[in-house]
Amino acid sequence: MKALYLTACIAALSGCAQHAKPTQDVTLAVSASDVLKNAKADEWQTVSTQNILKITLPTGSAYIELNPLLAPKHTAHIKQLAREGFYKNTSVYRFVEGFVAQGGDSSGNKKIQTANKTVPAEFYLETIQPLKITALKGDGYAPVTGFLNGFAVAQNQTHTQTWQVHCNGVFAMARGNDTDSASTEFFVTIGQSPRYLDKNITVFGRVLEGMEHFNRLQRIPTDGIAFNPITNVQVLADVINDKSAFKVMKTDSVSFTQLINARKNRTEPWFVQSYNYVDVCAMPIPTKRID
Repeated sequence: MKALYLTACIAALSGCAQHAKPTQDVTLAVSASDVLKNAKADEWQTVSTQNILKITLPTGSAYIELNPLLAPKHTAHIKQLAREGFYKNTSVYRFVEGFVAQGGDSSGNKKIQTANKTVPAEFYLETIQPLKITALKGDGYAPVTGFLNGFAVAQNQTHTQTWQVHCNGVFAMARGNDTDSASTEFFVTIGQSPRYLDKNITVFGRVLEGMEHFNRLQRIPTDGIAFNPITNVQVLADVINDKSAFKVMKTDSVSFTQLINARKNRTEPWFVQSYNYVDVCAMPIPTKRID
């Protein structure tokens, strides 16, 4: 049987009393769960295993979808690091509650064998022609926000600069003061979305599955016990004994547009107030595991 996992809970809370009808006049009276139930098969796309990292942590494996469209150099760089075995027996050595979990070589002494020592910044993709996205209204951090190819993104006013935004569960590369100093250290955002980091760090992926393993990491070291060890980071296509496969809803599909409207205007009976609005980071990308 195919197991279905959603990146976030999008159904109404169960067991709550009905208080009143939403005060917002809802023009599209459809729930998010109905949209998902009725989505057509061709409105989902399979994520290439060549663009998924498997990170093996103490409590299980996390699967990261990489974003080669917006950050091709970073995507190629971390895949090369993974394939040379750089991350074997490293650790998630920095954990900031409600902010980030950062991993890699805490000693800074591990030698890079085949990859470049650093990778140039890819804070945004610049195009000559406007790049079309499934757009929302902008916010304080960008004139335009929205979704592109299964990722939450933002754009400038002319739609010629596009970047992945810092929502919960994104995958990014740490750097020093030099904008081109990203090397081996990566982080995953946890808790609140640190949008002020947008266009300051290269974001090039998101957690497809296994966010709970980052949330369950140890906060402080314990004497005599390895602190948040990383067994390995691998390109999923290279892992012979792992047949994990994932589909995500196409963010340019009719169903995803309906899902945005359903999240803007909550029709479930538990909701009293509806705002006809959803923040780009509060719009989960439906994801399902296929076995």
